[in-house]
Formats: sequence, structure tokens, C-alpha cells
Amino acid sequence: MSIGTEYLRVVRERFASIKGQGDKTFAQLDEDNFHWVLNDESNSIAILIQHVSGNMVSRWTDFLTTDGEKPDRNRDGEFETKRMSKEQLLACWQRGWGVFLGALESLNEQDLEKTVHIRGEAHSVIDAIERQMAHYAAHIGQIMFIGKQIKGEQWNSLSIPKGESDAYLQRMLEGK
Repeated sequence: MSIGTEYLRVVRERFASIKGQGDKTFAQLDEDNFHWVLNDESNSIAILIQHVSGNMVSRWTDFLTTDGEKPDRNRDGEFETKRMSKEQLLACWQRGWGVFLGALESLNEQDLEKTVHIRGEAHSVIDAIERQMAHYAAHIGQIMFIGKQIKGEQWNSLSIPKGESDAYLQRMLEGK
């Protein structure tokens, strides 16, 4: 397997894992939780969903052929509070991920050598992918943090629960 093919396999898996963390967080929340904010300067989960989805649609629509900052994107509007239902927010989330994962899936090894533009600035395709990996992971980390603060003791861990590291390691070493 070539390095480029392996790279695309790995990033597709990583992005699917990151999306899964968001999905598992949302499953633990009720509609009001999506709109909770710590203070006036904080983003709610709803706003983070709007922003991540807006970024994905802008960056990954016609990824190889048009600038990643589309003229019809209203980035500032993504940070405005809109009272959307949980269902609407999840549809927004899925739309962004659908555009993004579809574009990522369509890439091949030769595409990695191409140049794309974001806000007029040239980036290698690899750099554009890595830029988005950092961006999306940071925001999904925020989403998970907010969810954990809201749920408190009712939070279901998305990784290895506290105090269970040794047992988890043992299961891994035993191949289970």
C-alpha cells in the first residue's frame, strides 16, 4: 500500500472517530442542553454545530476546484443564537459531515499533490486536511466538555472511564 493511500485511510478513520465522539455526546443530551451557555461570551453546543457544519459545507463543496471560503457562507451568522430543535441541529450536523466525508472519500492519492485555496491562500491538500483535523477536533472537544459539564455524574464516558485503565489495558493485551 502506498503512503498516500495509507494516509487517506488513516485520516478517514480519524475523522469518523471524531464525528462519533460528537454523536455519542449528542445522544446523552436533551434539547435544552444544546443551548446551554456558561456566560455571554461562551458558545453553546448548538452554535458549535452551526459553525462546524458551515465550515464543512464551505470548505469541502467543490474542494479541489473552488476557494474553501464560499461567497455565500455567513461565518458570523454561525455564531448567532438561533433556537433550533435537537432534530434540526442534528440534521445540520449530518449535512456538514455528509459534504465533508463525501469529499474526503472522493480523494485519491494523486489529489494529495494538488493545491487548494482557503480565503485566497494556497495550501497543499494534505495541509488543508490536517488544518481541518485540528479545527474539528478542537470544536468537538469543546462539545464534549460542555456535555460533560451539563451531565455531571450522569455523563457516560466516551473513552476509558476513570479507574478502569488497568482493566482496559488487560483486555487489549488479551485481544478482546
